[in-house]
Amino acid sequence: MKSDYSKFSNSLTCPSCAAQDTRIFHEIKNVPVNSVMNCNTREQALSFPRGDIILGLCRQCGFIYNTAFDRERVRYCSECEESQAYSPTFNAFAGRLARNLVDKYGLHQKRIIEIGCGKGQFLKLICALGQNSGVGFDPAYIPGRGEIDGSAAQIEFVKDYYSEKYAGYQGDFICCRMTLEHIPDTAVMVETVRRSIGAGPDTIVFFQVPDVTRIMQDGAFEDIYYEHCSYFSPGSLARLFQRCGFDVIDLQREYENQYICLEARPAGRPRKIGHPLYEKVAALVDLVSGFEKKYPLILDQWQTELEQLKQQSQKVVIWGSGSKGVAFLNAIGNSAAIDFVVDIHPYRQQTFMAGSGQQIMAPSFLKDYRPDVVIIMNTIYREEIQQELTQLGLKPDLITLDNP
Repeated sequence: MKSDYSKFSNSLTCPSCAAQDTRIFHEIKNVPVNSVMNCNTREQALSFPRGDIILGLCRQCGFIYNTAFDRERVRYCSECEESQAYSPTFNAFAGRLARNLVDKYGLHQKRIIEIGCGKGQFLKLICALGQNSGVGFDPAYIPGRGEIDGSAAQIEFVKDYYSEKYAGYQGDFICCRMTLEHIPDTAVMVETVRRSIGAGPDTIVFFQVPDVTRIMQDGAFEDIYYEHCSYFSPGSLARLFQRCGFDVIDLQREYENQYICLEARPAGRPRKIGHPLYEKVAALVDLVSGFEKKYPLILDQWQTELEQLKQQSQKVVIWGSGSKGVAFLNAIGNSAAIDFVVDIHPYRQQTFMAGSGQQIMAPSFLKDYRPDVVIIMNTIYREEIQQELTQLGLKPDLITLDNP
């Protein structure tokens, strides 16, 4: 989509590398500024605060960011329900990841720090596996949520954003999962982590973020929402850590290529990484150009599909009330064809979707509602959703976002 903001492309400063060479390429106006904050009434959901997304690509380092992001509009607190830990699919991934990290880096009786720990499930798991102690930082943490059996670990939770004032907390392993994409000052954050480590050469850092290359390749507009102000590819993430004084040990794609996982350690003079995932900036420029062409076509396809279903009086629900669901419903602008949203997350049920207002229901609701079509917000959960529907005796048509 052509942008009216292209005139600003040479005056924007990249938060990752500080270059002033940003190309504006994608615009979404008037979207909810929080996707997972519970709305207890439809009126609250429909009047939810909104902001604009204007994505820019730094042509020097490949970092993509929302040039219109206003940090004052976004609030993280205990009313946010971001956890995916009610999904067996996600829990299997998180468990495998934690075990691999404990084994790979000998995390036994160590000190673990997690930045952006959410409700603390992963920190509790990795501490239980290695009998580690830990500290988790997150303003949305809720005491007592997500307990792990068999853990004798000592864990402290700080209900605050991680910042320079907490740089004195020392850890043998520092992890930050699905948080850096919410932070506008990306280089400032990574530099703060580096300073907190100091001269200790043995501390390992682990960061997990969404992979923007998949979003661009697939035209996955449902993965673009206000809280995600920062978008990384493997190369742009590695380049950021190198500039901030880290030696990148490894890069991996995980969760069916949805996530990038980076492992690094402090280094006085980082080595140039030769990992196969370390793409050049030119490749991102091409992906962005492809996304510009795909996006309006995909959006039109969905709007046409939903209009047809509405005309046919089909009962349509979406499965997944998280950020993808909010982004999808607000982007299509035709959510009247969708009356309800389904989610297994118990703390999201009976609330309403920010911006579009659909009520979020438990899967058991479908037994009486008997939908004709279920649109799945994340393809990776198709099997567990199918199992749930089968147990309910239902056989609706299943549609995934990558196959409308």
